[in-house]
Amino acid sequence: MTVFDKIIRREIPAKIVYEDDDVLAFHDVNPQAPVHVLIIPKRGIPRLAEATDADQSLLGKLLLTSRIVAEKLDLSKSGYRVVINSGPDAGESVPHLHLHLLGKRALVWPPG
Repeated sequence: MTVFDKIIRREIPAKIVYEDDDVLAFHDVNPQAPVHVLIIPKRGIPRLAEATDADQSLLGKLLLTSRIVAEKLDLSKSGYRVVINSGPDAGESVPHLHLHLLGKRALVWPPG
């Protein structure tokens, strides 16, 4: 069980921004931008590299949820970045697929 599973089960508190039957979005406890929200599926997929064709709908819902959360947090006009890390070399720290939604500051390219 990952820390995200414990947040989903409300065993660990989180500042929740959005929730529905499939997805949970909450503020990151170690933010890398003034707005840093994690968007996770409630059904555990370890990482993007392990997603299957059966996950297609849920993957799309995660991206659409990032738009909903960005609108809710007033990021749509100024812009925002959505990041998925897959594997240790990419910076993945929790083996539960999640999107990082970052905003409210200028973000440089390339990252890292």
